[in-house]
Amino acid sequence: MTVPTRNDYVVRAIRPDDWEKVKQLRLDALRDPIAHLAFLETYEDAAARPDSFWQDRAVGSGEGSTTSLQFIAEAPDGTWAGSVTVLVEEAGTKDWAGYPVDRRQGHMVGVFVRPEHRGNGLVEALFEAGVAWAWEQQAERVRLFVHEENARAQAAYRKLGFGPSGRIVSFTKDEAENELEFVLEPPA
Repeated sequence: MTVPTRNDYVVRAIRPDDWEKVKQLRLDALRDPIAHLAFLETYEDAAARPDSFWQDRAVGSGEGSTTSLQFIAEAPDGTWAGSVTVLVEEAGTKDWAGYPVDRRQGHMVGVFVRPEHRGNGLVEALFEAGVAWAWEQQAERVRLFVHEENARAQAAYRKLGFGPSGRIVSFTKDEAENELEFVLEPPA
């Protein structure tokens, strides 16, 4: 069996009519063994959401949005192999943790690649699309948060050019644990 490379996938923004696949991919991500470190919601909470929630999500972060965009990687057989969402945070607002946002920035969230599609460059392809879109939205930097114990994700983000900013926030699920902010500055 030939393992697909990143060039075998189609990376694109979701469309409003993709809402059922958006829901399924999120539920699958929340079943991942490290989901408790990577996501702020639980499988049970997400599964209990009505279809209208997923429909609204697919519209709000789908093609044409200028405030958030979810990118998916579609495998050659049509299955969704992974996803990342980029939120635009405006200067002068407060972020999800209550900190002031000093400059317009992209915020990468919901990063997930199915285990059978990991290690082939797919996360890089998703991030390239997401970061490019953030720059198109005039973001002055791109950031993400990663749990202090999620070494695999930290290594992947470093490989993509992100580095720790020094900001540490309490993990919302357990304030005794921390999340680290990683940032990427625009190319010179």
